[in-house]
Amino acid sequence: INVGAATETEMKEKKARIEDALHAVRAAIEEGIVPGGGVALVRCMDALDDVRCSGDEKTGVDVVRNALPAPLKQIAANAGQEPGVVLAKVQSKSGAFGYNAETDTYGDLLKDGVMDPTKVVRSALVNGSSVGRLLLSTDCVIAEKPKKDEDKGGPGGMGGGMDDMDGMGGMGGMGGMGGMM
Repeated sequence: INVGAATETEMKEKKARIEDALHAVRAAIEEGIVPGGGVALVRCMDALDDVRCSGDEKTGVDVVRNALPAPLKQIAANAGQEPGVVLAKVQSKSGAFGYNAETDTYGDLLKDGVMDPTKVVRSALVNGSSVGRLLLSTDCVIAEKPKKDEDKGGPGGMGGGMDDMDGMGGMGGMGGMGGMM
């Protein structure tokens, strides 16, 4: 793929976007598409109502049920909407009805062009449930305790932390720069 741009950074970014789009199109051709914006995963929640299990399996089903609406809720939050309200409205309808964060409207996401490759959504669900299954079947997990940073440091050679300095050079938030505001 040849991409033209003013800078090398811009060129790499454009090329990465084009490659992402190419992979998405290939995945869509391979397995089709589903409504995007997390709607396809929300529609899967009802299927879990028919699953009969107990113990760790029930815990796993509950974890998946709680995780399914997470993408839609995050999209809503990123758009400045109340995630619970958006989820309830999407759940009140069926099919491709969902929240379009780009236009801040509700409607048929497939008609609006908001879609995900089925392969991508399926893979995310399979891989996520695989990790969940692994964690549920593990009796013990060993992890390193995060180290507490003693010295936060400033950017680019600013020395130690600047806790007492409320702004630049001890100017108390630059309050002494009257004509600058």
